[in-house]
Amino acid sequence: MSEIIPTRESALELFKQYNKTESLLKHALSVEAVMRYMAGKSGEDEEKWGVIGLIHDLDWELYPEQHCQMTEKILRENSWPEDYIRAVMSHGWGLATDVEPVALVEKTIYAIDELTGLVATSALVRPSKSIMDMEARSVKKKWNDKRFAAGVDRSVIEKGAEMLGVTVEELINDCIMGMRNVAGEIGLSGN
Repeated sequence: MSEIIPTRESALELFKQYNKTESLLKHALSVEAVMRYMAGKSGEDEEKWGVIGLIHDLDWELYPEQHCQMTEKILRENSWPEDYIRAVMSHGWGLATDVEPVALVEKTIYAIDELTGLVATSALVRPSKSIMDMEARSVKKKWNDKRFAAGVDRSVIEKGAEMLGVTVEELINDCIMGMRNVAGEIGLSGN
């Protein structure tokens, strides 16, 4: 069976076959938006990067103990291209896979996956409940409070920023800018 180039529509349909929770969909849309933003900034393929961001947690709801492994299996069964599969697998490097991020798309998804959660949580505690008026320094203020967004592994974000050759603050800013593009869909456009 030959590879097919997945579209956003086919990726979203596949994602929704395996995921029903609103929070996971919002996370997928957030990562997709940031990946598209980062691709545009780097002169890369926005559609491809977006699709990779959208599908990265395909198996999380049904197979959390086999995270990434089941996604790989499902994407192969659906004839996805090898570079898409590798990029998706690399977001779990050191946590769920041994696929080290090498390509720019891989380093980017590795760096921003956890960060989208921290940015979203930071927006939700603002009086405006909006990402539209939030700046990187607001997220950075909460960085050292390990109880705030306790599930977010800050060391992964730091390692990702280092791989990309940017500061954590720059990465946070890019994440905010990307997520603003879907603020309404992810519930962060404000009161």
